[in-house]
Amino acid sequence: MTSPRAQPFNDLPQSFRREQQELVRAGITTWPEVQAIDELQLSRLARSGLASARNLKRLRGIATLVCALDLPPQDAALLMHAGIASISALASCTPERLMRQTGRLERSLGTRRQAVVDLNVARDWIKRAKQLMN
Repeated sequence: MTSPRAQPFNDLPQSFRREQQELVRAGITTWPEVQAIDELQLSRLARSGLASARNLKRLRGIATLVCALDLPPQDAALLMHAGIASISALASCTPERLMRQTGRLERSLGTRRQAVVDLNVARDWIKRAKQLMN
């Protein structure tokens, strides 16, 4: 199975479609390339009028979680939208808090699927984040 970070970023949610168009137009097609976007490049991409700086920053945060923790993009997006937007934020979470925050988000979205984050997954993600912090 291929690592999520090696895969091109496609199948992004509709809310990121304009940002994806701008990134592809700029030749940025993989998660490591999104992670490497600096503030100047982000500003230039946002100036196009199609992409928003806010969403580009969110995508860069998702890319960091995908690349550093080897998470699937959907899981990284879940963390981002649940308010856990960085490796340090994840490392400082308790498994119970992580489950509560991601579960609350999934319920509010009405996904009607089994929760992605259970206690074992939460512990694993937090452990990986803490290892990166050391």
